[in-house]
Amino acid sequence: MAGVQRALRQRGPALLVARQWAVFSSTASRSSLKLSLGVGIQTGRNVRSLSCSKNWRSQSLPTVTRGDSKLYATADDAVADIKSGSVILSSGFGLCGVAETLIQAIRQRGSESLHSLTAVSNNAGAQGRGGLALLIESGQIDRMIMSHLGSNKILQEKYLTGKIAVELCPQGTIAERIRAAGSGIPAFFTPTGGRTFIQQGEIPVRHDADGNVVEYGKPRETRIFNGRPFLMETALPGDVAILRAWKVDKAGNCVFRYTAKGFAPLMAKAAKVAIVEAENIVEVGEIDPNDVDLAGIFIDRIVPATKPSQVEVLKTRSPDDGDGKQAKAAAKSGGSDALERRNRIARRAAKELKHGSYVNLGVGIPTLAPEFLSPGQQVWIQSENGILGMGPYPLPDQVDPDIVNAGKESVTLVPGAATFDSSESFSMIRGGHVDVSILGALQVSAAGDLANYMIPGKMFKGMGGAMDLVSNPDNTKIVVATEHVAKDGSSKVVQSCSLPLTGARVVSTIITDLCVFEVDRKKGTLNLTEIAPGVDVEEVKSKTDAAFSVADDLKTME
Repeated sequence: MAGVQRALRQRGPALLVARQWAVFSSTASRSSLKLSLGVGIQTGRNVRSLSCSKNWRSQSLPTVTRGDSKLYATADDAVADIKSGSVILSSGFGLCGVAETLIQAIRQRGSESLHSLTAVSNNAGAQGRGGLALLIESGQIDRMIMSHLGSNKILQEKYLTGKIAVELCPQGTIAERIRAAGSGIPAFFTPTGGRTFIQQGEIPVRHDADGNVVEYGKPRETRIFNGRPFLMETALPGDVAILRAWKVDKAGNCVFRYTAKGFAPLMAKAAKVAIVEAENIVEVGEIDPNDVDLAGIFIDRIVPATKPSQVEVLKTRSPDDGDGKQAKAAAKSGGSDALERRNRIARRAAKELKHGSYVNLGVGIPTLAPEFLSPGQQVWIQSENGILGMGPYPLPDQVDPDIVNAGKESVTLVPGAATFDSSESFSMIRGGHVDVSILGALQVSAAGDLANYMIPGKMFKGMGGAMDLVSNPDNTKIVVATEHVAKDGSSKVVQSCSLPLTGARVVSTIITDLCVFEVDRKKGTLNLTEIAPGVDVEEVKSKTDAAFSVADDLKTME
């Protein structure tokens, strides 16, 4: 009877949540945009027109009958009835935890048999190596919902020439939207993305062949809670989820290793049909109930994994590096001017990390800060892809493809570390449980506004988890660590940001190679508190676009 009820549910309307709408303004700057659905909503002086995204939910889903065996002989058999136009939830982070066997099987069906897919994932794999990049290359994906494009040049090219749509969404918001879908929650409010292009619906989703924007994102409904703006986000369900697990029993109970669990449990719960490829398939009862990461109720099909796990960015250290503090050694022995500037910033940033604190470090200069901690000082490094207690790069024989950081690099875990899924990771972040977050910047303003993910017309990588990381600045101190000027000589410390914001009035401290500013986020002012050796106030003024005051007890950066 349960199988009959399941089948009846699947033959019902597939559109279970609010449709995904693409929104654009009818201003002159968007005169080239075409309407595909004549619907308007009034927003201030402008009327914005909506176009409905196609293939949001397919109308025909693979069938599942309770009581049948969940085992399939091959991945080809398990994906044979996936329909064109389906929404595919694809687990993994970089190449870690990616269902490579299932992706290869989907690709082998070809673009004539299976096409117009919407793929939901944190990123799109690595070009020419694996992940969803293979389906982008084959032309089977029409739309991506993701947080970060990365360095996938084919995806960027197809996006800019109208061959694929890309809906950028903050990493933590994607995780929570998927979690909500699996929990029967149609929508929720989040502080992430407030006063940014996410709230305003200004991020381009699709271009035409000439590069003109023909579809924008959807403006978010906004409400004020406790004096702060929160955006309404809708649940993000899928037709089919594809995931990879280390061990699965024949009832579907799954065990994941380390950071490979990131999105997998969430996606399995949010899909109508969940397919897992298992590195090890065991009999029922061989997995201790206490070790189960995902209960079998959420898994419909099991196939053997035949493709090996990969590391997208392989990073190792040599035994001579000791605890991995290469930068400190380089700083002592000298080096290029650029290296010395980076080390100066990192050394000062390390002073923001107190003993026993929980910290999140962005890619680039922020990751160098722990190398300058005092002997015996311990901090717990949180990586938003699901680590608390991240260690240095591994020795060559310690590399584990299931342990990577937010930069998709191979790393290690320190004693006392924990790993968890992406929803829990961003609960730590949005909930203000992380003490300090250090990020890089393209621009940072006198009021503490941060821009670090997009240069319109030039760089469009995506925000990843950055918008989430700055979403609770009253409880998590936000520190910017960046060089004072850009490569073209322009100041990164500006009176007001001209680039799209990652967060508004979020930064408390700015550390550059020239100086340190403290930010009064309420007043919108800067105070110069430290300058680097050999630097005077006049040099700082000449290289700073923003106005600032000078502390009476101006100190020298150590």
